[in-house]
Amino acid sequence: MLARPLTVTRGGWRLGRAFHAAAQLRVGTGDKIPDIDLVENSPGNKVSLATELKGKGVIVGVPAAFSPSCSAKHIPGYIKSPHLKDAGQVFVVSVNDPFVMKAWAENLDPGAASGIRFLADPHAAFTNALDLAFDATAIFGQPRSKRYALTVKDGKIDGVHVEPDNTGVDVSAAEKVLK
Repeated sequence: MLARPLTVTRGGWRLGRAFHAAAQLRVGTGDKIPDIDLVENSPGNKVSLATELKGKGVIVGVPAAFSPSCSAKHIPGYIKSPHLKDAGQVFVVSVNDPFVMKAWAENLDPGAASGIRFLADPHAAFTNALDLAFDATAIFGQPRSKRYALTVKDGKIDGVHVEPDNTGVDVSAAEKVLK
């Protein structure tokens, strides 16, 4: 008989905290932003949030550009928020190609009036480094990003807001993150 309960980890079983139905997140407060290239507007325009995001900011992760909740509620909430200017730099990240992200940005925020930047994570490298991917093959044909918002200060995460069902719009909504 084991003295402590088992916990499932990415690498297998280990002794530790009691088993949870929801997977434990690897990303947490105090963590540095991963130094992984994302893409803005075209394949040659690489952006690393580890070097780009200085001071205060927010990274908003979405499952898919042009999807109903992302386009009608989640990102418009940030664009229209009266607290957006106080948030610092704001980036939207999705597991999509840069052309889709550019078209989506132009559709949601003509002329980039809000200042929010839309970045593609075409191979989910950034999303996987944060341990925020989920199997969305039934809907989107490939793994995608969970819906989340990370508040950042001086290159470190100071707030983690991940939707418990991966796709809902509640804890990661602008009115809860940008208060």
